[in-house]
Amino acid sequence: MTPRSPRPNQERRGDRVFRRTLGLLAFSVVLLAIVFAWQLSAHSTLAWKKFGLGFLTSDAWNPVEGDFGALPFIYGTAVSSVLALLIALPLGLGAAIFMAELAPRKLSAALSFLVELLAAVPSVILGLMGIFAVIPAVRWAEPWLERGLGWLPFFRGTPYGVGMLTAGLILSVMVLPYITAIAREVLLAVPRPLKEGMLALGATPAEVVWKVSLPYSRSAVIGATFLALGRALGETMAVTMVIGNTPQISKSLFEPAYTMAAVIANELAEATEDIHLHALIAVGLALFAITLAVNAGARLLVYRLERE
Repeated sequence: MTPRSPRPNQERRGDRVFRRTLGLLAFSVVLLAIVFAWQLSAHSTLAWKKFGLGFLTSDAWNPVEGDFGALPFIYGTAVSSVLALLIALPLGLGAAIFMAELAPRKLSAALSFLVELLAAVPSVILGLMGIFAVIPAVRWAEPWLERGLGWLPFFRGTPYGVGMLTAGLILSVMVLPYITAIAREVLLAVPRPLKEGMLALGATPAEVVWKVSLPYSRSAVIGATFLALGRALGETMAVTMVIGNTPQISKSLFEPAYTMAAVIANELAEATEDIHLHALIAVGLALFAITLAVNAGARLLVYRLERE
């Protein structure tokens, strides 16, 4: 006697267990994020009670007098990350277009391997590269930038070498592989009949890229950009080694600055006062909130583009 087959709408027991297990794993990710936020909030209560939301808008950071404000670190994190994207996005997208659309298959595979290898370089190695190679080069180039672009407030100041510009360059190297690798894979997924149809109508390869490939992969490229931004916001070691670690707000990219992750790494072990420790954890909570907001905004933007 053969066993009865399940009804069309009846879920098998194994499928039900599989679905619930995956649902539990997915929920655990959300639960983990909630636990992180709760722990950061619980251990930063002294800072929020003493300074309130003014903690986010104050530029004071004086552990001796117990006066703390996170604005210089928020500014340093935002400017260095945006500067890294401004440098890495054109380079990464251009490299992805070349590998996906123009390069021979063997050359494209070799370049793709090198890009993925660059993503595996530890941040401390990039920091050492910044100290021994990028800082001297930036110190040499800053006087030239001031002579040519000194009419802009961003390119004025003393050529220290360490500062916001160097941090942006190092961060651009770190996020470049993410943009390049994701954009290349998406460009390779563009349906070939679309490209061949444009070519048959007399379009050039450049026109195919601009009118077919990039519009088709627009949402994925934007997602890759925001993924790189999230990576840049949380970077610690490499930026700490080259940014100068000075809690100040300056228009000049030549001046030293500080980031949220860097101040936590530098001062957490030295925080002997409770208010100092809670202020550092409050900075961490603000960084967590900014990263969450960036990722949520990116997801909403990609969802809107996909609907369009």
